[in-house]
Amino acid sequence: MEYNKLTISELHDLLQAGKLSSLDLTEFFLARIEKIDSSLKACISIFKEEARRQAKKADERIAQGEKNKLLGIPYLCKDNILTKGLKTTAASKMLENYIAPYNATVIEKLNNEGAVLLGKTNLDEFAHGASTENSAFFVTRNPWDLERVPGGSSGGSAAAVSAGLSVFALGSDTGGSIRQPASFCGVSGLKPSYSRVSRYGLISMTSSTDVIGPITKNVEDSALVMNVISGFDQNDLSSCSLEIDDYLKNLNKNLKGLKLGVEYNFIDSLDVKMSDQIKKSLAVFESLGVEIIPISLPYNKYAGSVYYIITPAEISSNLARLDGIRYGFSSDLKVEQSNNNLNDIYLKNRGQSFGEEVKRRVILGTYTLSSGYFDAYYKKAMAVKEKIKREFENIFETVDAVLTPSSPHIAFKVGEQVDDPLKMYLEDIFVTGPSLAGLPAISIPAGFVDNLPIGIQLFSKKFNETIVLNLADQFQKKTDYHQKNPNIN
Repeated sequence: MEYNKLTISELHDLLQAGKLSSLDLTEFFLARIEKIDSSLKACISIFKEEARRQAKKADERIAQGEKNKLLGIPYLCKDNILTKGLKTTAASKMLENYIAPYNATVIEKLNNEGAVLLGKTNLDEFAHGASTENSAFFVTRNPWDLERVPGGSSGGSAAAVSAGLSVFALGSDTGGSIRQPASFCGVSGLKPSYSRVSRYGLISMTSSTDVIGPITKNVEDSALVMNVISGFDQNDLSSCSLEIDDYLKNLNKNLKGLKLGVEYNFIDSLDVKMSDQIKKSLAVFESLGVEIIPISLPYNKYAGSVYYIITPAEISSNLARLDGIRYGFSSDLKVEQSNNNLNDIYLKNRGQSFGEEVKRRVILGTYTLSSGYFDAYYKKAMAVKEKIKREFENIFETVDAVLTPSSPHIAFKVGEQVDDPLKMYLEDIFVTGPSLAGLPAISIPAGFVDNLPIGIQLFSKKFNETIVLNLADQFQKKTDYHQKNPNIN
C-alpha cells in the first residue's frame, strides 16, 4: 500500500484496527527516505534507531488501548527545533555538531502523544531565506521539478511532505517560512497566531514573529497537529493561556454568510495565469455561500520593508550568543595568537562558520540598531508595524477573513535569484503582513500553473485559527488540488 499518500486519520484507523504496526509504517518511511532523498535533499539527519524505538513503544501503547490521533504516526522536524540527545544544526556550520540538551516543547508534546520522529529537515541557515539555497550543507529540491527550489526557509519540511517522506512535518514561520514553501510544494502550511504555540526550544530568528507550525497533506491533518502542539508553556512566557479550541471538531461549520475580504490589487499584480487561477478559488468560496468583499490594505505595501528592518535587528541580537566560545564552531585561532584580543577570536569563529546571508542580516541589523540610526530606521519601522496591525484590526470589523496569493509566482529555478538579495526578500510580499500582526494564516494548494502548484493564503484575526482552518478545509472538500502528488519515486 502507498502509505505515503494517506492522511493522519487514515493511518490512525489502520493502526487502531491492527492492520498496520507503527514499526512497519516507520520502516516504510525510512526506506522511502533512503530511496528518494538522495535526489531531493530534504533531510539533514535521519534517526533510524531512535525512530524504531519510538515506533515499538507506540505499538505497545496501541496494544494497551491508547487511541491518540498521532500515536505511531511518523513525522519530520525542521532542524532549528531542539531534539534532546540528537543533532540540531539550524543548517549552519556554526552548529554542525551541536547536540541539543533538551527537547523543544512541541517535540515533548508530540513525544507524549506517541508520534515517531524520523529525522530533521533542511532549511535556509538559521531560517534566513526563501529558497533553502542558503543551507550550509546542500540545496533542497522541489519534488515537482528537481531543477526548482522548494521555497524557504522550511523548504526541507515542505518538500518532504510533498514527496511523501513523512506523514507530516514541523516548520517555523517568521515572515512566510511555512506558507511560501507550502505554496511552492503543493501542501498545506499553517502559521498559528503568535504565542499560540510555544517557541521554547526553537532557535530564535526574530523573537517577535517566530512561530512553529505544521506542514501537512491536507487541512484536517493540520488541525490534528495543532490540537497537540498548541497551548500555554511556562517555559515561554510569551505563549498564550487562552483556552484552545478543538480545531478538528470545528472544521465543518456552515460558511454561508461569512465575509471574505479580497485585495484585488494583489491578485491583479500577478501573471495572468496565476491571477486567473486564484480567481477560480474565489468562485469556489462563493459556491460555499461565502460573500466576497473587496478591501484595501494601503499600509500592507510597507510590510516587506518593515519586516526587513525589524528582522535583521532581532537577528543581530539573537545570534550574538553564537561566538564559538561556549559551543558551536571554533576556528583554529588560539588566544595566544590573537594577542589576547577576544574580538579577533569572535571574528574568526563567526566569519568562518556563518554563511553569506546570515552575515548580511547581522550587518544590516547591527547598522539598524547603531547610534544615530535606531530612531531613523528601527523606531520608525516599529511605528509602521503598529499601523499595519491596526489596519488589519479595522478590516476584521467588516470581514471574517482575508484571502491573498501565498506567493507572487510559481517556484523559481535553483540559482535563479540567489545572487539578488532584494529580489529574494520580495518573495515574502504577501505573507509578511500577517506575521507582523501575529495573525493565524494558512497556505493551501489552489491549482497549477505550468504544471507547478500555487497556493492561496487565508488569514483572520489573532487566535481565530478555527475560521482559517474551516475555510481552508471546506475549500479542499470542493477541490482536489491537495490530492495531487509529484511524480517522484
